[in-house]
Amino acid sequence: MYERKILPNLNCGLDLIGEVLYGKWKIRLLWFINEGFQRPSELQRKIPDATRRVLNIQLKELEEHGLVRKKIYPVVPPKVEYGLTHFGKTLIPVISVLGQWGDENEEKLRDIIMKRFEK
Repeated sequence: MYERKILPNLNCGLDLIGEVLYGKWKIRLLWFINEGFQRPSELQRKIPDATRRVLNIQLKELEEHGLVRKKIYPVVPPKVEYGLTHFGKTLIPVISVLGQWGDENEEKLRDIIMKRFEK
């Protein structure tokens, strides 16, 4: 796994949030876990563009940051479920507002993003 050689800049809240939520699928993982999709296979179905490996890495990072808890049931085959911690639940209103902003500006954002692929 990639290890940083330079310490991150952690001088403000935006830097801190960036360090914790940086990753293409992390916000969606938090949202879907909050919505009740707790098994890795359920999360994979909700985010089919992500590989299982990347989802596992990002779930592990979310767990290390104290946003997600992982529960392993002692059965064969092993059963794993993810849930939000209290700390993780505090992010859901923020994610909701970001999603609402995205919905309200969908057309403009879609145009901006698609222009990158037209070059």
